[in-house]
Amino acid sequence: MEHVYSIQEITGIIKTLFEEHFTSLRIAGEISNCRPSSTGHLYFTLKDEKAALQAVMFKSRAWTLGFEPQDGCKVIVSGALSVYEQRGSYQIIVETMELAGEGAILRMLEERKRKLAQEGLFDQERKRPLPFFPLRIAVITSPTGAALRDIITVLSRRNSAVSITVLPAPVQGAEAAPVLVRQLETANRYKLGDIIIIGRGGGSLEDLLPFSEEAVVRAVAASDIPVISAVGHEIDWALTDFAADVRAPTPSAAAELAVPVLDDITDTIAAAQSHLLHYMSARIQQVRLMTKTFTPDTLEMQFRRIEQPLLMRLDDAKEHLLHNMQTRLTDAKHRLALLSQSIESANPQSILERGYAIVYDRQTGTVLRHAQDVSAGSKLRIKVADGEIYAEAEASI
Repeated sequence: MEHVYSIQEITGIIKTLFEEHFTSLRIAGEISNCRPSSTGHLYFTLKDEKAALQAVMFKSRAWTLGFEPQDGCKVIVSGALSVYEQRGSYQIIVETMELAGEGAILRMLEERKRKLAQEGLFDQERKRPLPFFPLRIAVITSPTGAALRDIITVLSRRNSAVSITVLPAPVQGAEAAPVLVRQLETANRYKLGDIIIIGRGGGSLEDLLPFSEEAVVRAVAASDIPVISAVGHEIDWALTDFAADVRAPTPSAAAELAVPVLDDITDTIAAAQSHLLHYMSARIQQVRLMTKTFTPDTLEMQFRRIEQPLLMRLDDAKEHLLHNMQTRLTDAKHRLALLSQSIESANPQSILERGYAIVYDRQTGTVLRHAQDVSAGSKLRIKVADGEIYAEAEASI
């Protein structure tokens, strides 16, 4: 007989089939009936013109979303199919979710961003400080857009002395990027500003794409003039933001970053002038008080007070030098006398004058020091203090 299935059995078979064969899916659809739960899980329906699919995104995944899912959003989700047996329904367990259309653009931008970053175009060392008081601002944007009006309004309010050069360019569409590059090159070639502001007002991700084109980013990075990137509103971004020297959240903010408030500068200069005058006046008064005592009558006395200690030191040094020289001279004389006495006492002539004599062998000329050196009949020459005596030895004892 034909097998009769229970509800649980058939549902289990379906669950097994779904969860074994649909483990990794990417599905495009429109969000409907979006219901965030108090626990942080996100329940919603994915639908298109002909069908609907229940979906759930658990809290551990939902917190990573870079946008807030709402009814009507077209998205691409990835995940696995699962069967909820108690209700006999199936759903997709969503792992990731991205806005349809924008997801591909974002992936392309991230890839381009990584490529340019590896080349060093976004390095912090390349960033230059903005000049403190620019005289000219070059603005590259649409001549009819609200961004230009905002920039001109803010610049005029903050500092009417700054001149503005507008380099018109389309800011969206395929024709925008080449014109933006050309205007950047023109601004640098003819030195049309001390700072360049490039940007536009807010728009969709597709609208902002020209400011992420590789040619535009490279032109911003190659600019000799410091560049402020002001693309969209605060939450918007473009790759020129990373290549520019300064990123401004809005065009109005770019104008505020570009120039200081003229009144503030004037007040600062006035305060500095007042401080300098006050300091100079105080120093002049101090010098006057110091020079007041130096009159013709007291100048010599002031000089003597300075000179007297120096003269006393000189006299003391002279006396000390003379004393040392005298002491050294006395010591030298005493040592010389002792040396002279030693030399004199060792003089042979002095010895002879004291009664001594030197006896020579007359034949050999040898000095005779011992009695045994003389034999009977030896002829002798005897030197005394005042002459010589010639003799002959009778014997030696």
